[in-house]
Amino acid sequence: MCNKLIWKPGNLLYPLPVVLVSCGNKETHNLITIAWTGTVCTKPPMLYISVRPERYSYKLIRSNMEFTVHLVDSSLAFAADYCGVCSGENFDKFRALKLTPVDGIQVACPYIQESSLAMECKVVQILELGSHHMFIANVLNTIADEKYFNKKTSKFEIQKAGLISYNNGRYYKHGKFLGTFGYSVKKRK
Repeated sequence: MCNKLIWKPGNLLYPLPVVLVSCGNKETHNLITIAWTGTVCTKPPMLYISVRPERYSYKLIRSNMEFTVHLVDSSLAFAADYCGVCSGENFDKFRALKLTPVDGIQVACPYIQESSLAMECKVVQILELGSHHMFIANVLNTIADEKYFNKKTSKFEIQKAGLISYNNGRYYKHGKFLGTFGYSVKKRK
């Protein structure tokens, strides 16, 4: 039998997705790394990001009420870490990291060309929760790298993108396939 310890309350809901968020507009934009993010709703498609009010990107998101979420694969891991620890208030992170900004389609902020998947979002609600404020947003559209689409089925095969996650101060690349949704109750042949 394993003994249990009563520990302080904390956010230990790991692993978390790692995303890069672009915000601002064509003239003044920034990238911020977010691990406090997730799905809110399927219809309409909605997601959230949580940002501390003292962050430079917070002001850009709050004033423009839009942002773009980019999934992060191992090729963008260095950029994600850098954007999480360096403020872009006085320099251009796109330029510093040699990332390609592309004009947004339905939002003013650019998206990252090198990202396998980007979701342009419009903020519909801000919840001021404490250390972080939650931006709840509608997903306006998704920009996906065609190399991850199965040519036969037209399905987006995100598992081939090598996405990373964040777990208690460390980054990990996604691993082994375990089963599909519902495999636990699927009838055996």
